[in-house]
Amino acid sequence: MNKTSKLFFLLCVCIISIAKSQEISDTKFGKGMINFIAKDSSFSVKFAPRIQSRYQSQWDYDGEEYDTPELNFLIRRARLKFDGFAFTPKLKYKIELGLSNRDISGASVFNRNTPRYILDAVVMWNFHKNFELWAGQTKLPGNIERVVSSANLQLIDRSLLNSKFNIDRDMGIQIRHKTKLGGNWISREKFSISQGEGRNITEGNIGGLQYTSRLELLPFGEFSSKGDYSQGDLKREKSIKAMFGFTYDINNNAVKSRSNMGSYMTQSNGGLFETDITTVFLDGVIKYNGFALTGEYANRNADIIEALEADGRTKTGAVVGAGSAVNFQGSYLFKNNIEMTLRYTNIDFKELTRLSDLKQITYGISKYVVGHSLKIQADLSFSQSNSMRDYVLFRTGFDLHF
Repeated sequence: MNKTSKLFFLLCVCIISIAKSQEISDTKFGKGMINFIAKDSSFSVKFAPRIQSRYQSQWDYDGEEYDTPELNFLIRRARLKFDGFAFTPKLKYKIELGLSNRDISGASVFNRNTPRYILDAVVMWNFHKNFELWAGQTKLPGNIERVVSSANLQLIDRSLLNSKFNIDRDMGIQIRHKTKLGGNWISREKFSISQGEGRNITEGNIGGLQYTSRLELLPFGEFSSKGDYSQGDLKREKSIKAMFGFTYDINNNAVKSRSNMGSYMTQSNGGLFETDITTVFLDGVIKYNGFALTGEYANRNADIIEALEADGRTKTGAVVGAGSAVNFQGSYLFKNNIEMTLRYTNIDFKELTRLSDLKQITYGISKYVVGHSLKIQADLSFSQSNSMRDYVLFRTGFDLHF
């Protein structure tokens, strides 16, 4: 039995032992497999495993004929999630571990060549009225599509805008606040200071720090069941709900090609090229009576787009993924819990990056058996590129989380 198997076995034993010794409550499917509170109410733990299985086929097209399709079965995500409170309900925590290859890949000298199991490990302290202090590793307050959990997507996966421009997770602190502006208007303000090199980095801080600010405005009050952070209108909002967000992110002396994401911009002498990278997001969500519309705009720029050697003149060949993107997706949920979704994405990189511009249209269908907790999905994408082959992508799969 390897170390990973031993760790998983011990984890399961601990969970079962604790569950038997405590008062179990709220075990309804979709609310956590184990959900209990200590007898003295000093802490709580909710345990929720998750699986996303997928099949996909891709046909490349050279303008005359399609190639033989590439076929792939994979476990896209397999995760263990724990959350609850400790000592007081005002001190919450979240731990999420990834076990799939896609989650743990990315070992490098900067994380001591170890698998990247930890997705989230964060505490959240409601220290004063509507103020919260977050500390640890978790998602930065970036574009709405990224902050929505992958368990609550209405298509098989996120858009190309997200894959090329998102700022994902990092280690640091965040301050969050909610303000009632009068009437139904609500404002949410979020600010973070993080290491700037992504999750599970142990050999840092190499460049500078990353600063992220986000403002969200809700003109018609809050969504049902936090629906602004769950795709599709599964709650069938009885009145129009909307959320509009703006994020500004600057990564000082960034050493990765996509802010805190992408590859390290290495130099021939073993050093790393550094440049300030800014990322801006504008996004919005509107829902009403089964209809849902999401729009996003992303823009990334850098002081120097083409990485340079230590002499300040010779180019290393690495480039910052600077450019802009838009993404729109609309959907309607029928009364039989089948949802139809249409998405359009356009990526426009700056010429200096030598990266390929992309356009993609995706048609999707989802059958929600128990909301997002148990669903079957499929989508079909048509993609065009200015320098790579066009392609057609078909994907289908299921999502199961307790």
